[in-house]
Amino acid sequence: MKNNINSSLLTKNKVREVTKEDHLQQQHYLDVVKSFARLTYESIYVIDYEKMGFEYVSENPLFLCGHSSKEVLNMGYDFYFRNVPEGDLELLDLINNAGFDFYKKLPGNAKKLYSITYDFHLINKDGKHVLINHKLTPLFLTTDEQLWKAMCIVSISHHKNAGNVYIHKQGTDETWELNVKNSIWYKKEKPKLTKREIEILRLHAQGLTISEIAERIFVSPDTVKYYRRRIFERLGVNNIVEALSYTVSNKII
Repeated sequence: MKNNINSSLLTKNKVREVTKEDHLQQQHYLDVVKSFARLTYESIYVIDYEKMGFEYVSENPLFLCGHSSKEVLNMGYDFYFRNVPEGDLELLDLINNAGFDFYKKLPGNAKKLYSITYDFHLINKDGKHVLINHKLTPLFLTTDEQLWKAMCIVSISHHKNAGNVYIHKQGTDETWELNVKNSIWYKKEKPKLTKREIEILRLHAQGLTISEIAERIFVSPDTVKYYRRRIFERLGVNNIVEALSYTVSNKII
């Protein structure tokens, strides 16, 4: 099974040719990526689909699984095969196929407006499985509109299981969810929260307790709890950690 997965991961979006015009797009862009990596707790890396490897890997430890950033950079795609459990490799293969099939149908530079996010496990240096959230967005397209380079951001997932595959279009509420059982994308409406609900989430993000939030917005603690329950129902989550993760990832707060 792994051989089939390797073949798909390595060939699905293999870039065959990069022109001089393509190369002009990327002058000094890694300086910007490195600057961003210094400012965030998340792990950052760049995939090059012409070389089918990594062009940059940040030193943020979550993605590294105990390796150095240089070691992961040199491993390239082999890193996945070493540090992702086989069941999740099958999931990544499915996401890879469905994701690129989705992207191929998009017109021209519009591809740059779309990002994909999903969860899978990494095996850390102690042999433990860590569920991470993986976001990928295009950096450069070739002149024939093929995805050439992509930036990936890795953070701890706040879900309980792998999967949770979504595509978002920048600047809109357009979202698609992948049904992993039939590999079909379904368009979804982004949940809408009231100003009061967003205010309560932001205060939670600042570390305030229910009682402190109630005092800040001049309501009772029971009223805050009511708003929290309504937020959980609207977002389809079970607790405040999941709610904050969802709303931050989906740019609601």
